[in-house]
Amino acid sequence: MHLSIWDIMGPAFFECLILVGIHSYLGLHVIRRKVIFVDLALAQIAALGTTVGFLFGIMPGTQGAYWFSLTFTIIGAAVFSVSRLRQEKIPQEAVIGLVYAIAAALSILVIDKAPNGAEHIKELLTGSILWVKWGTIETAAIVYALVGLFHFIFRKQFILISEHPEKAYEQGLSIRFWDFLFYVSFGIVITHSVGTAGVLLVFVFLVVPAITSMLITDVLWKQLVIGWTMGLFVTVVGLYISYVADLPSGPSVVAFYGLVLTLVAIGLYLFKAEKKSRAFTNVAIGIGVTLLVIFGISVMGNAFKNSAHKSHHENLTEKFNDSSFEKVKKFDSAELNSFVAKVNDVDSLAEYFKVSDDKYSKFEIAKRVSELDLKKGVSLMLKLLKDDSLPFVNQEIADEIKKLTKIKIEYDPLSGSGNGRKFFNAVSNWLGKH
Repeated sequence: MHLSIWDIMGPAFFECLILVGIHSYLGLHVIRRKVIFVDLALAQIAALGTTVGFLFGIMPGTQGAYWFSLTFTIIGAAVFSVSRLRQEKIPQEAVIGLVYAIAAALSILVIDKAPNGAEHIKELLTGSILWVKWGTIETAAIVYALVGLFHFIFRKQFILISEHPEKAYEQGLSIRFWDFLFYVSFGIVITHSVGTAGVLLVFVFLVVPAITSMLITDVLWKQLVIGWTMGLFVTVVGLYISYVADLPSGPSVVAFYGLVLTLVAIGLYLFKAEKKSRAFTNVAIGIGVTLLVIFGISVMGNAFKNSAHKSHHENLTEKFNDSSFEKVKKFDSAELNSFVAKVNDVDSLAEYFKVSDDKYSKFEIAKRVSELDLKKGVSLMLKLLKDDSLPFVNQEIADEIKKLTKIKIEYDPLSGSGNGRKFFNAVSNWLGKH
């Protein structure tokens, strides 16, 4: 069955669309409150909750992981609401940054004790928006709509505290109470968002549309319209670029957001400049300097390339002299690829496959085995695929199996081995015929 671009990118598009809707609004509050990195901090706290759940064997994307994440986020909301003082000796942004750093450090410490920790951290950062389910999108849309309704009902209090905190104090509003409600509602959104979009994309969805719209106008409803329009445009183009260029969806959208913001800033600078010729000259100089920096980095990289390659080769040679199968555990990804490319013995590679602790490393070894013995390599990949952990790796494995065997049956990396029985049976039949 041939999948169209809509079949592949449609769910991701709608997920991005509802993310833009709620995050563009919340981003305006964040910018006005001057707590730019509160989104990153709450996202990291949510990720810490997911990581702690992962340590207990609770897989990301499950209901248990959600409640772990939400619990940690509510704790973070309480910390941020308490840390806001009327007379600030220490800016609240400093507290937010400290909380982010501590949450990130704890995540690393916790994940260090969990299997496949590096892959888990990567998934938290980049998300898995390409594999989002329609059911997840519907749930997120409902949750975001309820949060939006909550903010609409109490919009006067939230807007007053964000734009004119001194007036809120004078009117006798309980700032900490309303701050807590704001951060809890914000945290609920973040908890849902991080699970699919990842920390990086969530931060960009929050900040970039808000910054762009605030550069153009000071009127709230116009800012919302500009933010939503920009989000729609960037989402469509970013996802299309990722599809055509075969790039990760989340990072592609993030990068395109950055490009659009840069172009908007340059355009506004040229439009508002009193002396147009001077402005165009400054922009031309800026572009020239940027190109020179890129050229300089390229020259420097090429200059060090040979010496770095030589040093890398010497290190690999030293490791190859270790006769123990345990040597594969010392390799990083690049070293492993260089090593297995030099091994021509299938039995030795099979032993390396057994002793390796990392799923992605096993996959790289199995691919090398398939070059020497197709049936043996596919058999190892199938064995590896039956482990339901790390769905983003499972998708790569399934794609490689389909490429090698020409099997047309699709495999859903989030459905688990039970629901992938047709795919497994098809591969097993292929192995039986070969």
